[in-house]
Amino acid sequence: MRTLLAATLATITAFAVHAEPDPSNWGAVTEEARGQTVYWNAWGGSDTINSFIAWIGNRVNEDYGVTLEHVKLSDTADAVSRVLAEKTAGKDEGGAVDMIWINGENFAAMKRQNLLFGPWVEQTPSWANVDVAGKPAVISDFTVPTDGLEAPWGMAQVVFYYDTERLDTPPTTMEALAQYAAANPGRFTYPQPPNFLGSTFLKQALIEFVPDASVLQLPVEDADYDAATADFWTFLDELAPTLWRSGRAYPQNESRQIQLMADGEIDLAISFNPNEASNAIANGLLQNSVRSFVMDAGSIGNASFVAIPYNANAKAGAMVVANFMMSPEAQAMMQDPEVWGLSTVLDIAKLSDEDRARFDALELGIATLPPTELGATLSEPHPSWMVKLEEDWTDRYGVAQ
Repeated sequence: MRTLLAATLATITAFAVHAEPDPSNWGAVTEEARGQTVYWNAWGGSDTINSFIAWIGNRVNEDYGVTLEHVKLSDTADAVSRVLAEKTAGKDEGGAVDMIWINGENFAAMKRQNLLFGPWVEQTPSWANVDVAGKPAVISDFTVPTDGLEAPWGMAQVVFYYDTERLDTPPTTMEALAQYAAANPGRFTYPQPPNFLGSTFLKQALIEFVPDASVLQLPVEDADYDAATADFWTFLDELAPTLWRSGRAYPQNESRQIQLMADGEIDLAISFNPNEASNAIANGLLQNSVRSFVMDAGSIGNASFVAIPYNANAKAGAMVVANFMMSPEAQAMMQDPEVWGLSTVLDIAKLSDEDRARFDALELGIATLPPTELGATLSEPHPSWMVKLEEDWTDRYGVAQ
């Protein structure tokens, strides 16, 4: 009898040890999080963003006793593959990845394969201030509903920037961009797909050339892909030889693209952060003659998210970090053009006077367009379009060395 009782108690104790944290009991979540180390797998290609992530780590350690380790990725798919490999190997607890900066096809793939913990996001304290009504992208990731599986932490919109000392009037349509590049060979380029920013340029151009943009909201296999992309590929075929280095090489990421601008090798560039040029100027990476502009047809906008793998070792710690990232303090710091400049996911009207003052005190950077001049926000295509475009781009233009 005692043996049976002991075995039962051991089973109950083991279950308690391995029980999932309950996001509805936030006090218990923060208590469990204290002392945990969260391995955040996030793109590491920007010194600006890396510094902001380090600041987040310092703050969550001070306030919650959580240690944040930034696992720097060159491709988010690497973290997704690791979680999938762990699931295949039967490692359903104690996974190496606690949190991932994720969106698009990577999120769709993890959701489809049940690789995510949750739902949890809408039960965090900070969620009450997220602008769901005004910024629907915070609950729909490239047309895929987030269903509480990933937390938004920044809003992005495509802009272009140019050097006013080398270019008087920038091209504001893709056709005009092609004409400029043809007349000024080597003075434009974009990051090499599948770099996220390079792939975004492809989607931005596709939206302008597709006969019916509504087909982009469908999975690519449900659309007439050849008809939808015919004019787009004609545009790229004509653009490629006029690019920097005659299209035989492409910058690997946005940091390299900024360097090309700073060195005077190109005249204009793409960004997914309306404040990037101002941030680069503030940090001495670009000359203060650089200014931003948008395309006449509007520009793609989306949210950045973090998600927690189903087998994460520090789920409570990851939720605490994500909750802090959505706090007014972190959001205002992130939106500061001299820190990063990414737009907030919050509804400012919901905030207290003290927290609203954090945002009111921020000044637009010298190269930042006011919100009224950002133009229409275009929806992201279904994630399957980006995968197909990247594959076809590589087949057509090769992986430049």
